[in-house]
Amino acid sequence: MQPLLSRRATLAAFSATAGAALMGRSAVAQDRFLDIRPGGAFRPVTVAVTNFGGDADQGAKLSGIIANDFKRCTFIQPVDASSFPEPVTDPDAPNLAAWKATTAQFVLTGRTSRSGGSLNTAFRLWDLSSGSQVAGQQYATDAANSRRVAHIVADAVFTRVTGEKGFFDSRVVFVDETGSAEKRKKRLAIMDQDGFNVKYLTRGEDLVVTPRFSPSGQEVAYMSFGQDEPKVFLLNFESGQRSSVGDFPGMTFAPRFSPNGQDVIMSLSQGANSDLYSLDIGSKAQHQLTNTAAIDTSPCYSPDGGQIVFESDRGGTQQIYVMPASGGGAKRISFGEGRYSTPVWSPKGDLIAFTRQKSSGFAIGVMKPDGSGERILTEGFHNEGPTWAPNGLYVMFFRDPGGSAGSKIYMVDVFGRGEFLVPTPSFASDPNWGPLQG
Repeated sequence: MQPLLSRRATLAAFSATAGAALMGRSAVAQDRFLDIRPGGAFRPVTVAVTNFGGDADQGAKLSGIIANDFKRCTFIQPVDASSFPEPVTDPDAPNLAAWKATTAQFVLTGRTSRSGGSLNTAFRLWDLSSGSQVAGQQYATDAANSRRVAHIVADAVFTRVTGEKGFFDSRVVFVDETGSAEKRKKRLAIMDQDGFNVKYLTRGEDLVVTPRFSPSGQEVAYMSFGQDEPKVFLLNFESGQRSSVGDFPGMTFAPRFSPNGQDVIMSLSQGANSDLYSLDIGSKAQHQLTNTAAIDTSPCYSPDGGQIVFESDRGGTQQIYVMPASGGGAKRISFGEGRYSTPVWSPKGDLIAFTRQKSSGFAIGVMKPDGSGERILTEGFHNEGPTWAPNGLYVMFFRDPGGSAGSKIYMVDVFGRGEFLVPTPSFASDPNWGPLQG
Protein backbone atom coordinates (compact mmCIF):
# COMPACT_ATOMS: atom_id res chain seq x y z
CA MET A 1 0.00 0.00 0.00
CA GLN A 2 1.38 3.39 -0.93
CA PRO A 3 1.72 5.72 2.05
CA LEU A 4 -0.74 8.52 2.69
CA LEU A 5 1.14 11.79 2.36
CA SER A 6 -0.60 13.43 5.31
CA ARG A 7 -2.22 11.14 7.86
CA ARG A 8 -2.47 13.98 10.37
CA ALA A 9 -4.43 16.22 8.12
CA THR A 10 -3.82 19.94 7.76
CA LEU A 11 -6.55 22.25 8.87
CA ALA A 12 -7.95 23.99 5.82
CA ALA A 13 -8.73 27.69 6.18
CA PHE A 14 -10.88 27.86 3.06
CA SER A 15 -11.52 31.52 3.82
CA ALA A 16 -10.23 33.88 6.46
CA THR A 17 -13.55 33.90 8.32
CA ALA A 18 -14.10 30.15 8.22
CA GLY A 19 -10.48 29.48 9.15
CA ALA A 20 -10.60 31.77 12.15
CA ALA A 21 -13.91 30.33 13.33
CA LEU A 22 -12.59 26.79 13.03
CA MET A 23 -9.41 27.61 14.91
CA GLY A 24 -11.53 29.00 17.72
CA ARG A 25 -13.61 25.85 17.84
CA SER A 26 -10.56 23.57 17.91
CA ALA A 27 -9.35 25.21 21.11
CA VAL A 28 -12.25 23.58 22.98
CA ALA A 29 -10.94 20.16 23.99
CA GLN A 30 -13.17 17.30 22.79
CA ASP A 31 -16.19 19.56 22.23
CA ARG A 32 -18.90 17.07 21.27
CA PHE A 33 -22.41 17.24 19.85
CA LEU A 34 -23.46 13.75 20.93
CA ASP A 35 -23.07 12.17 24.36
CA ILE A 36 -22.59 8.49 23.58
CA ARG A 37 -22.44 7.37 27.20
CA PRO A 38 -25.20 5.03 28.43
CA GLY A 39 -28.24 6.41 30.20
CA GLY A 40 -31.16 8.45 28.96
CA ALA A 41 -32.71 8.45 25.52
CA PHE A 42 -30.30 7.82 22.64
CA ARG A 43 -30.73 9.12 19.11
CA PRO A 44 -27.91 9.08 16.56
CA VAL A 45 -26.74 12.34 15.03
CA THR A 46 -27.94 12.77 11.44
CA VAL A 47 -25.46 13.87 8.78
CA ALA A 48 -26.21 14.66 5.14
CA VAL A 49 -23.23 13.41 3.13
CA THR A 50 -23.32 15.33 -0.15
CA ASN A 51 -21.48 14.24 -3.27
CA PHE A 52 -18.02 15.79 -3.27
CA GLY A 53 -17.49 18.15 -6.19
CA GLY A 54 -14.58 18.35 -8.62
CA ASP A 55 -13.91 14.92 -10.07
CA ALA A 56 -17.49 13.62 -10.31
CA ASP A 57 -16.67 9.90 -10.30
CA GLN A 58 -14.14 10.16 -7.51
CA GLY A 59 -16.36 12.49 -5.51
CA ALA A 60 -19.33 10.12 -5.66
CA LYS A 61 -17.06 7.24 -4.65
CA LEU A 62 -15.69 9.10 -1.62
CA SER A 63 -19.14 10.20 -0.48
CA GLY A 64 -20.48 6.67 -0.83
CA ILE A 65 -17.70 5.23 1.32
CA ILE A 66 -18.22 7.89 4.01
CA ALA A 67 -21.99 7.30 4.08
CA ASN A 68 -21.44 3.54 4.33
CA ASP A 69 -19.08 4.08 7.28
CA PHE A 70 -21.76 6.08 9.06
CA LYS A 71 -24.44 3.45 8.38
CA ARG A 72 -22.38 0.95 10.35
CA CYS A 73 -21.34 3.10 13.31
CA THR A 74 -24.55 3.37 15.39
CA PHE A 75 -23.85 6.90 16.60
CA ILE A 76 -24.16 8.69 13.24
CA GLN A 77 -26.94 8.14 10.71
CA PRO A 78 -26.56 9.35 7.12
CA VAL A 79 -29.61 11.16 5.71
CA ASP A 80 -31.32 9.69 2.65
CA ALA A 81 -30.01 11.56 -0.39
CA SER A 82 -33.51 11.70 -1.89
CA SER A 83 -34.43 14.30 0.75
CA PHE A 84 -31.59 16.69 -0.13
CA PRO A 85 -33.00 20.15 -1.03
CA GLU A 86 -30.18 20.99 -3.45
CA PRO A 87 -27.15 19.46 -5.16
CA VAL A 88 -23.94 20.55 -3.43
CA THR A 89 -20.77 20.30 -5.47
CA ASP A 90 -18.40 22.53 -3.55
CA PRO A 91 -17.20 22.83 0.07
CA ASP A 92 -18.48 26.40 0.18
CA ALA A 93 -21.47 27.03 2.42
CA PRO A 94 -24.65 25.30 1.25
CA ASN A 95 -28.05 26.95 1.51
CA LEU A 96 -28.34 26.36 5.26
CA ALA A 97 -31.90 27.68 5.44
CA ALA A 98 -33.02 25.07 2.92
CA TRP A 99 -31.16 22.27 4.74
CA LYS A 100 -32.81 23.13 8.06
CA ALA A 101 -36.08 21.82 6.63
CA THR A 102 -34.57 18.32 6.37
CA THR A 103 -33.88 15.77 9.11
CA ALA A 104 -30.15 16.54 8.93
CA GLN A 105 -28.33 18.07 11.89
CA PHE A 106 -25.08 18.42 9.94
CA VAL A 107 -24.18 18.76 6.29
CA LEU A 108 -20.88 17.37 4.99
CA THR A 109 -19.57 19.00 1.82
CA GLY A 110 -16.33 18.45 -0.05
CA ARG A 111 -14.31 18.61 -3.19
CA THR A 112 -11.74 16.27 -4.72
CA SER A 113 -9.51 16.59 -7.77
CA ARG A 114 -6.69 14.73 -9.47
CA SER A 115 -3.34 16.22 -10.36
CA GLY A 116 -1.21 13.66 -12.14
CA GLY A 117 -1.15 10.67 -9.82
CA SER A 118 -2.15 12.72 -6.77
CA LEU A 119 -5.57 13.16 -5.22
CA ASN A 120 -6.41 16.39 -3.40
CA THR A 121 -9.46 16.30 -1.15
CA ALA A 122 -11.04 18.90 1.13
CA PHE A 123 -14.15 18.80 3.28
CA ARG A 124 -16.27 20.98 5.52
CA LEU A 125 -18.79 20.03 8.19
CA TRP A 126 -21.68 22.44 8.76
CA ASP A 127 -23.74 22.56 11.96
CA LEU A 128 -27.30 23.47 10.99
CA SER A 129 -28.29 24.50 14.51
CA SER A 130 -25.66 27.26 14.60
CA GLY A 131 -25.30 27.81 10.87
CA SER A 132 -21.51 27.60 11.15
CA GLN A 133 -18.67 25.45 9.94
CA VAL A 134 -17.43 23.23 12.77
CA ALA A 135 -14.75 21.17 11.00
CA GLY A 136 -12.70 21.34 7.84
CA GLN A 137 -9.55 19.65 6.61
CA GLN A 138 -7.68 18.94 3.41
CA TYR A 139 -5.57 16.00 2.31
CA ALA A 140 -3.08 15.20 -0.44
CA THR A 141 -2.38 11.57 -1.26
CA ASP A 142 -1.67 9.10 -4.01
CA ALA A 143 -4.84 8.43 -5.99
CA ALA A 144 -4.58 4.73 -5.08
CA ASN A 145 -5.37 5.67 -1.47
CA SER A 146 -8.78 7.20 -2.19
CA ARG A 147 -10.62 4.74 0.07
CA ARG A 148 -8.34 5.67 2.94
CA VAL A 149 -9.06 9.34 2.38
CA ALA A 150 -12.78 8.64 2.69
CA HIS A 151 -12.25 6.71 5.93
CA ILE A 152 -10.08 9.52 7.33
CA VAL A 153 -12.76 12.11 6.52
CA ALA A 154 -15.33 9.87 8.24
CA ASP A 155 -13.00 9.63 11.26
CA ALA A 156 -12.68 13.41 11.43
CA VAL A 157 -16.46 13.84 11.39
CA PHE A 158 -16.94 11.06 13.95
CA THR A 159 -14.45 12.71 16.31
CA ARG A 160 -16.00 16.15 15.90
CA VAL A 161 -19.52 14.86 16.57
CA THR A 162 -18.82 12.39 19.41
CA GLY A 163 -15.61 13.72 20.98
CA GLU A 164 -14.16 10.21 20.60
CA LYS A 165 -11.41 8.91 18.34
CA GLY A 166 -12.49 7.48 15.02
CA PHE A 167 -11.94 3.90 13.85
CA PHE A 168 -12.77 3.84 10.14
CA ASP A 169 -9.16 4.09 8.91
CA SER A 170 -8.17 0.74 10.38
CA ARG A 171 -7.64 -2.82 9.23
CA VAL A 172 -8.64 -6.29 10.42
CA VAL A 173 -6.58 -9.45 10.13
CA PHE A 174 -8.63 -12.66 10.06
CA VAL A 175 -8.76 -16.28 8.95
CA ASP A 176 -10.35 -16.74 5.52
CA GLU A 177 -12.13 -20.12 5.25
CA THR A 178 -13.06 -21.88 2.02
CA GLY A 179 -14.09 -25.41 1.06
CA SER A 180 -16.38 -27.94 2.68
CA ALA A 181 -16.74 -28.23 6.44
CA GLU A 182 -14.73 -31.49 6.31
CA LYS A 183 -11.88 -30.01 4.25
CA ARG A 184 -11.82 -26.38 5.25
CA LYS A 185 -8.88 -24.38 3.86
CA LYS A 186 -7.75 -21.59 6.18
CA ARG A 187 -5.61 -18.65 5.08
CA LEU A 188 -4.49 -15.53 6.87
CA ALA A 189 -6.00 -12.44 5.29
CA ILE A 190 -6.19 -8.73 5.96
CA MET A 191 -8.88 -6.22 5.00
CA ASP A 192 -10.12 -2.72 5.74
CA GLN A 193 -12.56 -2.56 8.66
CA ASP A 194 -15.50 -2.34 6.21
CA GLY A 195 -14.52 -5.56 4.43
CA PHE A 196 -12.83 -4.05 1.37
CA ASN A 197 -9.24 -4.39 0.07
CA VAL A 198 -8.86 -8.04 1.09
CA LYS A 199 -5.30 -9.37 0.75
CA TYR A 200 -4.18 -12.93 1.50
CA LEU A 201 -1.09 -13.37 3.66
CA THR A 202 -0.71 -17.16 3.49
CA ARG A 203 -1.60 -19.70 0.81
CA GLY A 204 -3.50 -22.18 2.93
CA GLU A 205 -0.85 -24.91 2.91
CA ASP A 206 -0.86 -24.96 6.72
CA LEU A 207 -3.77 -24.48 9.10
CA VAL A 208 -3.59 -21.06 10.75
CA VAL A 209 -5.54 -19.57 13.68
CA THR A 210 -5.59 -16.63 16.14
CA PRO A 211 -3.83 -13.86 14.18
CA ARG A 212 -2.97 -10.83 16.34
CA PHE A 213 -1.72 -7.39 15.25
CA SER A 214 1.39 -5.77 16.70
CA PRO A 215 0.82 -2.29 18.21
CA SER A 216 2.45 -0.72 15.15
CA GLY A 217 0.11 -2.58 12.81
CA GLN A 218 3.10 -3.78 10.74
CA GLU A 219 3.32 -7.34 12.05
CA VAL A 220 0.98 -10.15 12.99
CA ALA A 221 1.52 -13.04 15.40
CA TYR A 222 -0.40 -16.25 14.72
CA MET A 223 -0.43 -19.98 15.37
CA SER A 224 0.37 -22.36 12.52
CA PHE A 225 -0.19 -26.12 12.35
CA GLY A 226 2.60 -27.19 10.03
CA GLN A 227 4.40 -30.52 9.69
CA ASP A 228 6.17 -29.98 13.00
CA GLU A 229 4.76 -29.11 16.42
CA PRO A 230 2.26 -26.24 16.13
CA LYS A 231 4.10 -22.97 16.73
CA VAL A 232 3.60 -19.23 17.01
CA PHE A 233 5.01 -17.21 14.10
CA LEU A 234 5.54 -13.54 13.37
CA LEU A 235 4.77 -12.18 9.89
CA ASN A 236 5.88 -8.77 8.65
CA PHE A 237 3.36 -7.23 6.24
CA GLU A 238 5.85 -5.13 4.30
CA SER A 239 8.66 -7.67 3.80
CA GLY A 240 6.58 -10.84 3.92
CA GLN A 241 9.23 -12.33 6.21
CA ARG A 242 8.03 -15.03 8.61
CA SER A 243 9.85 -16.23 11.71
CA SER A 244 9.14 -18.43 14.72
CA VAL A 245 8.92 -16.57 18.03
CA GLY A 246 11.15 -19.11 19.76
CA ASP A 247 12.05 -22.74 20.35
CA PHE A 248 9.67 -24.08 22.99
CA PRO A 249 9.51 -27.77 24.06
CA GLY A 250 5.78 -28.08 23.35
CA MET A 251 2.84 -26.54 21.50
CA THR A 252 2.63 -22.75 21.65
CA PHE A 253 -0.65 -20.97 20.94
CA ALA A 254 -2.87 -17.92 21.70
CA PRO A 255 -0.17 -15.28 21.05
CA ARG A 256 -0.61 -11.59 21.73
CA PHE A 257 1.78 -8.61 21.68
CA SER A 258 2.63 -6.42 24.65
CA PRO A 259 1.58 -2.75 24.32
CA ASN A 260 5.16 -1.70 23.48
CA GLY A 261 5.48 -4.44 20.86
CA GLN A 262 8.69 -5.82 22.39
CA ASP A 263 7.21 -8.98 23.90
CA VAL A 264 4.76 -11.69 22.93
CA ILE A 265 2.67 -13.48 25.55
CA MET A 266 1.31 -16.95 24.80
CA SER A 267 0.34 -20.35 26.17
CA LEU A 268 2.72 -23.30 26.22
CA SER A 269 1.12 -26.72 26.39
CA GLN A 270 3.05 -29.61 27.92
CA GLY A 271 0.95 -32.66 28.68
CA ALA A 272 -2.53 -32.01 30.08
CA ASN A 273 -1.93 -28.45 31.25
CA SER A 274 -0.79 -25.19 29.74
CA ASP A 275 0.96 -22.21 31.31
CA LEU A 276 1.53 -18.63 30.26
CA TYR A 277 4.91 -17.41 29.03
CA SER A 278 6.24 -14.11 27.78
CA LEU A 279 9.03 -13.86 25.25
CA ASP A 280 11.26 -10.91 24.44
CA ILE A 281 11.16 -10.74 20.64
CA GLY A 282 14.65 -9.27 20.35
CA SER A 283 16.62 -11.37 22.83
CA LYS A 284 14.33 -14.47 22.73
CA ALA A 285 14.45 -14.52 26.54
CA GLN A 286 11.54 -16.48 28.00
CA HIS A 287 9.71 -15.84 31.26
CA GLN A 288 7.20 -18.24 32.77
CA LEU A 289 4.22 -16.39 34.24
CA THR A 290 2.00 -19.21 35.59
CA ASN A 291 2.83 -22.65 36.94
CA THR A 292 -0.29 -24.63 37.80
CA ALA A 293 -1.89 -27.95 36.95
CA ALA A 294 -4.66 -26.06 35.15
CA ILE A 295 -5.13 -24.85 31.58
CA ASP A 296 -4.14 -21.17 31.50
CA THR A 297 -4.61 -19.58 28.08
CA SER A 298 -5.86 -16.60 26.02
CA PRO A 299 -3.69 -13.98 27.77
CA CYS A 300 -4.00 -10.26 26.97
CA TYR A 301 -2.12 -7.27 28.38
CA SER A 302 -3.81 -4.21 29.81
CA PRO A 303 -3.15 -1.08 27.69
CA ASP A 304 -0.52 0.17 30.17
CA GLY A 305 1.23 -3.21 30.18
CA GLY A 306 0.92 -3.57 33.94
CA GLN A 307 -1.59 -6.44 34.09
CA ILE A 308 -2.67 -9.53 32.19
CA VAL A 309 -6.16 -10.94 31.81
CA PHE A 310 -6.49 -14.62 30.89
CA GLU A 311 -8.80 -17.62 31.10
CA SER A 312 -8.17 -20.62 33.33
CA ASP A 313 -9.97 -23.71 34.62
CA ARG A 314 -8.00 -23.68 37.87
CA GLY A 315 -11.28 -23.24 39.78
CA GLY A 316 -12.98 -26.16 38.03
CA THR A 317 -14.52 -24.33 35.05
CA GLN A 318 -13.29 -21.79 32.49
CA GLN A 319 -13.25 -18.37 34.15
CA ILE A 320 -11.46 -15.05 33.73
CA TYR A 321 -8.55 -13.99 35.92
CA VAL A 322 -6.34 -10.91 36.21
CA MET A 323 -2.75 -10.87 37.47
CA PRO A 324 0.35 -8.63 37.34
CA ALA A 325 2.17 -8.71 33.99
CA SER A 326 5.21 -10.18 35.70
CA GLY A 327 3.17 -13.11 37.06
CA GLY A 328 2.13 -13.82 40.61
CA GLY A 329 -1.20 -13.97 42.37
CA ALA A 330 -4.22 -14.08 40.06
CA LYS A 331 -7.68 -12.79 40.96
CA ARG A 332 -10.83 -14.28 39.48
CA ILE A 333 -13.21 -11.62 38.07
CA SER A 334 -15.98 -13.61 36.31
CA PHE A 335 -18.79 -14.98 38.48
CA GLY A 336 -21.84 -15.11 36.22
CA GLU A 337 -23.60 -18.24 35.08
CA GLY A 338 -21.66 -20.35 32.57
CA ARG A 339 -18.09 -20.54 31.31
CA TYR A 340 -16.03 -17.49 30.37
CA SER A 341 -13.23 -17.39 27.80
CA THR A 342 -11.23 -15.30 25.27
CA PRO A 343 -10.89 -12.14 27.42
CA VAL A 344 -9.55 -9.03 25.66
CA TRP A 345 -8.71 -5.72 27.31
CA SER A 346 -10.17 -2.58 25.76
CA PRO A 347 -7.67 -0.04 24.32
CA LYS A 348 -9.17 2.46 26.78
CA GLY A 349 -8.49 0.13 29.70
CA ASP A 350 -12.03 0.52 31.03
CA LEU A 351 -13.54 -2.80 29.93
CA ILE A 352 -12.70 -6.42 29.19
CA ALA A 353 -14.59 -8.20 26.40
CA PHE A 354 -15.24 -11.93 26.69
CA THR A 355 -17.12 -14.95 25.37
CA ARG A 356 -19.62 -16.57 27.75
CA GLN A 357 -21.04 -20.03 27.13
CA LYS A 358 -24.03 -21.52 28.91
CA SER A 359 -26.97 -23.74 28.02
CA SER A 360 -28.73 -21.00 26.02
CA GLY A 361 -25.78 -20.45 23.71
CA PHE A 362 -22.76 -18.21 23.29
CA ALA A 363 -22.70 -14.54 24.23
CA ILE A 364 -20.24 -11.70 23.66
CA GLY A 365 -20.10 -9.34 26.60
CA VAL A 366 -18.02 -6.79 28.49
CA MET A 367 -17.18 -6.21 32.14
CA LYS A 368 -14.99 -3.82 34.11
CA PRO A 369 -11.47 -5.01 35.01
CA ASP A 370 -12.65 -5.78 38.55
CA GLY A 371 -15.48 -7.97 37.22
CA SER A 372 -18.30 -5.53 37.94
CA GLY A 373 -20.78 -4.06 35.45
CA GLU A 374 -21.11 -7.15 33.26
CA ARG A 375 -23.20 -6.51 30.13
CA ILE A 376 -24.08 -8.89 27.30
CA LEU A 377 -23.85 -7.23 23.88
CA THR A 378 -25.11 -10.06 21.70
CA GLU A 379 -26.11 -13.72 21.99
CA GLY A 380 -26.41 -16.55 19.50
CA PHE A 381 -24.85 -19.74 18.26
CA HIS A 382 -21.89 -19.83 17.98
CA ASN A 383 -20.36 -16.45 18.96
CA GLU A 384 -16.68 -16.28 19.82
CA GLY A 385 -13.42 -14.36 19.63
CA PRO A 386 -14.11 -10.69 20.53
CA THR A 387 -11.65 -8.02 19.41
CA TRP A 388 -11.73 -4.27 20.05
CA ALA A 389 -11.82 -1.34 17.64
CA PRO A 390 -8.87 1.02 18.22
CA ASN A 391 -11.18 3.56 19.91
CA GLY A 392 -12.66 1.02 22.34
CA LEU A 393 -16.25 1.68 21.22
CA TYR A 394 -16.88 -1.44 19.12
CA VAL A 395 -16.30 -5.17 19.40
CA MET A 396 -15.85 -7.46 16.42
CA PHE A 397 -16.39 -11.23 16.68
CA PHE A 398 -17.28 -14.26 14.58
CA ARG A 399 -20.44 -16.36 14.55
CA ASP A 400 -20.62 -19.95 13.30
CA PRO A 401 -24.17 -21.35 12.88
CA GLY A 402 -22.80 -24.89 12.61
CA GLY A 403 -23.66 -27.59 10.12
CA SER A 404 -22.45 -27.20 6.56
CA ALA A 405 -22.38 -23.40 6.87
CA GLY A 406 -19.37 -21.46 8.03
CA SER A 407 -18.56 -18.57 10.30
CA LYS A 408 -19.00 -14.89 9.49
CA ILE A 409 -17.64 -11.75 11.13
CA TYR A 410 -19.86 -9.21 12.90
CA MET A 411 -19.37 -6.01 14.86
CA VAL A 412 -21.42 -4.48 17.67
CA ASP A 413 -21.07 -1.21 19.55
CA VAL A 414 -20.07 -1.36 23.19
CA PHE A 415 -23.61 -0.56 24.35
CA GLY A 416 -25.21 -3.28 22.21
CA ARG A 417 -27.32 -0.78 20.27
CA GLY A 418 -26.44 -1.99 16.79
CA GLU A 419 -24.98 -5.15 15.24
CA PHE A 420 -23.62 -5.33 11.68
CA LEU A 421 -22.28 -8.01 9.38
CA VAL A 422 -18.73 -7.35 8.12
CA PRO A 423 -18.64 -8.53 4.49
CA THR A 424 -15.91 -11.02 3.55
CA PRO A 425 -15.29 -12.96 0.30
CA SER A 426 -16.05 -16.32 1.95
CA PHE A 427 -16.42 -17.72 5.45
CA ALA A 428 -14.24 -15.96 8.02
CA SER A 429 -13.20 -16.35 11.66
CA ASP A 430 -10.72 -15.13 14.30
CA PRO A 431 -10.81 -11.40 13.50
CA ASN A 432 -8.31 -9.10 15.15
CA TRP A 433 -8.77 -5.34 14.83
CA GLY A 434 -5.60 -3.36 14.26
CA PRO A 435 -4.68 0.20 15.25
CA LEU A 436 -5.48 3.28 13.20
CA GLN A 437 -3.18 3.28 10.20
CA GLY A 438 -0.14 5.53 10.45
